[in-house]
Amino acid sequence: MFAITGIVDPVGGVVARVLLAAGLDVRAIVDEAAKGVEWVDQCCEVAVAEMNDADALLRAFRGVEGVFVLLSANFDPVPGSPESTVSIAALRHALTSAMPKRVVCLSTIGAHATQPGTLLQHSSIEREFGSLPMPVAFLRAAWFMESAASDIASALVSGAIPSFLFPLGKPVPMVAIADVGRMAARLLRQDWIGKKIVEIEGPHRTSPNDVAEVFSRLLGRDIRMQPVARDTWEEVFASQGMKNSLLHIQMLDGLNAGWIDFEFPKNTVKGSVPLEVVVRGLIHHTFETV
Repeated sequence: MFAITGIVDPVGGVVARVLLAAGLDVRAIVDEAAKGVEWVDQCCEVAVAEMNDADALLRAFRGVEGVFVLLSANFDPVPGSPESTVSIAALRHALTSAMPKRVVCLSTIGAHATQPGTLLQHSSIEREFGSLPMPVAFLRAAWFMESAASDIASALVSGAIPSFLFPLGKPVPMVAIADVGRMAARLLRQDWIGKKIVEIEGPHRTSPNDVAEVFSRLLGRDIRMQPVARDTWEEVFASQGMKNSLLHIQMLDGLNAGWIDFEFPKNTVKGSVPLEVVVRGLIHHTFETV
């Protein structure tokens, strides 16, 4: 039996489906019973537990072979990130008490960096889980290719995609959610001793201009990237509803400056799903739902 937190998240969903396809038992952990209905239909057990409820998480983790931990990304955290601090403490208490054989935790590229940014949540969970008494693997994922979903509307309307990443020709690590989920499922079935870090990216690094080329090819029209002036970022994010954009801005600065990167770039695991496959699926889904 494997317990999957964040199963309603795309990554968690892939992890669960890969395990189910292999004939393994899955316990879906959701924060509301209604969210577990689709997983009951797929023959999963369902446990209801909020990520800040240590007692409910303990019940959900009891008797399982492995636990997949996914804290939802928060790009607009309250200063100090008190919510993630509470959740990390609850998860640590529950894991220490339940003692599964192994834990796989979704982390991120740059989790080892000490500079401020929204990645600090992942730095914190790696630090707190680093002393857990069972084997723990931190799966550090690159920038998700699926973030291109937010670019489709701009590409269709104006032929230009706003970019916070530059220079526009600079390749950055990206990865498909399918590759991340499959790797997490593989790790859950492996045996190892102590703590290990697995850093995963796509088949090759991709620049913003490469993204524009993929959109141009798939949409059959010229699409270009348009850099968003750095001195307008705070205003832009405020217009999008962000209240505490500083950490998000610092994360983008880190990607552009290069201090957000993999800790062991020569040893990254390469996924198999190319950007074009992901973007094609996103465009198809967009037209299906219009």
